[in-house]
Amino acid sequence: MPTPFVTTLTALPEHIDEMGHVNNAVWVQWLQEVATRHWQAKADPAHVDAYAWVVNRHEIDYRGNVQMGDTVTATTWVGDSPRGARFDRFVEFAGPDGKVKVNAKSTWVIVDRASGRILRIPPEVAAPFLV
Repeated sequence: MPTPFVTTLTALPEHIDEMGHVNNAVWVQWLQEVATRHWQAKADPAHVDAYAWVVNRHEIDYRGNVQMGDTVTATTWVGDSPRGARFDRFVEFAGPDGKVKVNAKSTWVIVDRASGRILRIPPEVAAPFLV
């Protein structure tokens, strides 16, 4: 498995639903935020400027709840080598108790910012995420 990227997020009042825990839609936003942080931390700045990523698919399993004020630890990594324009990303969100509350697999597609077109993932773009 490639080296995981770890970051934290804190549940704020605007993240909480009527049941008193982080809303499912917020978890999707957090998936994107974690992926973006990972991309910006590991990618060549020229690649960040040249390419964008869009989601093709999310698969999310909700295993527990997170309340307001809780900080979750998000661990993300990419799966196997890219398949054409697609890359699978895995994310686990652990609560303050260390237990995984949400885990997800997302498929992302690379887009050339200049043309707006989907393209094959260049090997040099994928390389920092595969080691």
